[in-house]
Amino acid sequence: MSVILCKREQVSHPYFLEVLGIHVYTSQELCYVIFHHPLLAMEDFMNPSLIEFIRNELDMGFTALKMERRMKGGENSDETLLLFLKECNYYTSGEINQLRQKISSFRKLPPLEYAKRKVDYLFDFKQYGKAIAGYEKILSDIRFSRMDPRFQGRIWNNLGACFARVFQFQNAMEAFEHAYEKTEDGTILEKIYHLSKLNPGLSLKEVYRLPMTAEKKEAWEQDLISAKERAKDSKEQERIRELFARDPIKRMEGAANLVESWKQEYRGMA
Repeated sequence: MSVILCKREQVSHPYFLEVLGIHVYTSQELCYVIFHHPLLAMEDFMNPSLIEFIRNELDMGFTALKMERRMKGGENSDETLLLFLKECNYYTSGEINQLRQKISSFRKLPPLEYAKRKVDYLFDFKQYGKAIAGYEKILSDIRFSRMDPRFQGRIWNNLGACFARVFQFQNAMEAFEHAYEKTEDGTILEKIYHLSKLNPGLSLKEVYRLPMTAEKKEAWEQDLISAKERAKDSKEQERIRELFARDPIKRMEGAANLVESWKQEYRGMA
């Protein structure tokens, strides 16, 4: 068994990764992002401000210089990322080669599939506003109309999920309707039904009522009830219950922290 000794890095000004909505304080954290989320690091991730962070805050001037020269020389940006990993000695040569192969496989994807994969990452990190913009950009691409209908349906479905997460239920309904038209997927029909129940102001079109049998609606109702029950016992609910069980001074302090955390999450959604 081996032990990786992490460097102690005194960072005065952490680097803000807008794509993830997080601050990076160490070279290890930066390596982790590149290694585990390469799709988010393969385009405009490497830029002059990041080079300056590496040079001035991480005290890796020689590495920054080599990366800067590669960027100015128009060399492969993927290899520049891998150079940083090598210089930090945080991952083994074998792991870096595996990452190189993974990046190569992403580069071989059709352009719109590649774009979808990147936007899916944003959705996974609750960056719903950015994800909505990403999916809408794919929809506006002239190549989109030539894609397989099931691929088109997946884009519309994911866009609908984003809108639902930020409570834009009318937009979510329209997106799910497009998704169902492309795929006739029963799971999307269920989402349309749930939206109509969650927001009575949404009208359920007759074309969607017909395939909604009594058996399906009964099962979907049970799923909705179960989801509401799980929500009652969610981590957020538990945090609130714990908060109001504390003494008044700690309760106010905890409330401020909780509200601030919600603000941070909401900024990522907007």
